[in-house]
Amino acid sequence: MAATSPVPDHDVDWIAQSLQTAVELEFSTLPMYLAALFSLEVQNYTAYNVIRSVAMEEMVHMAIAANMLSALGRSPRIRTIRIGFPVTGLPGGAEPDLHVGLARYSREQLANFMRIEMPQTLLRDLDRHEAYPTIAVFYESIRAAIVANGDAVRTAVKAGAPANQVGDDIGFTTITDQPGIDPVQTLCASIDEILEQGEGASAEDLVTSTEYESEESHYARFASLYHGAQFEEPRHPVKLSAETEHLFFQGRPIGDPTVVNTLAVPADGYAKVLALDPGSVSVTADLEAFDAAFSSILAALDAAWNGPAAVAWKTLGGGVHSMVDLRVLSCFNILRHRVPAGIVDMLPTLYPDEIDRLGQYTDLTAPVFYGPRFVNTNT
Repeated sequence: MAATSPVPDHDVDWIAQSLQTAVELEFSTLPMYLAALFSLEVQNYTAYNVIRSVAMEEMVHMAIAANMLSALGRSPRIRTIRIGFPVTGLPGGAEPDLHVGLARYSREQLANFMRIEMPQTLLRDLDRHEAYPTIAVFYESIRAAIVANGDAVRTAVKAGAPANQVGDDIGFTTITDQPGIDPVQTLCASIDEILEQGEGASAEDLVTSTEYESEESHYARFASLYHGAQFEEPRHPVKLSAETEHLFFQGRPIGDPTVVNTLAVPADGYAKVLALDPGSVSVTADLEAFDAAFSSILAALDAAWNGPAAVAWKTLGGGVHSMVDLRVLSCFNILRHRVPAGIVDMLPTLYPDEIDRLGQYTDLTAPVFYGPRFVNTNT
């Protein structure tokens, strides 16, 4: 692998700081994807399985970024990550024009998910270039810094780390000092894995390479739901573009799922709504129970990297398994609380600066229900 000239200030410390941001970036997608997932009335149908599969792989990407950070002798910080939704832009300066929040499953929200995972090929069609940061550009800057600081990176990996490498028992990429294996190449391959599963092979296709079983990229999976049909390569070769994308989704039709009409979470986490809701005590109890469970998952993930190495992978597995509890606490508790119709009518007055977004992601003419807030209560 040819070396490149180091970018000023893009040293190993910068790489480590950027990898911590990468952990936060991968985390930032999970509440959005899970909020849409939990709004589905029935699980195990196509939409549910698609979103769940992407969410699980985002957990893998978060783990890979944490392992990369650990390999450089640093300790990933997961327990106290906080993303205040709605947000404009994602951690690392990625997608700076994207205004997203926690909302039910809808075509509008699927369009946001596709924007997050969009291949660079399609971004160029939208006149987005290197000056317009994407997730890919963010990761590629880290890769370039790793290559440019190759010797320092190798020294850091050889020195070892206080944090754990997690996942060797269950298939995650781990990075340790091994004879005959260049950690620079391993780190770069880890970045490629994250990008390829999100965007597709070399960002020019909608599937991953054979190394990753030629599965559909995250973008393709969301696009299949958006277009209402399974991904299927066109019979005649077609170059992927914004104009031709629909030709890649002419497979088996995908029906629309039954969706609970949750109120898109406002910036105050429903505070103004709850202040007026006669049932606020029980609603708040369910919202806080969810937030406590969500926070415990983050604490478990943090402990997997920074706790006893002997039980690291079990701790990680327990945290992932606890995501099942989130669905129960959301679907069978929070989503059963209806927002009183009178309060829905008051939303334009309560949230004058947010009402357009609330109306875009919620049908305010139909019964409206609360949704999970994904508040991290860890200190």
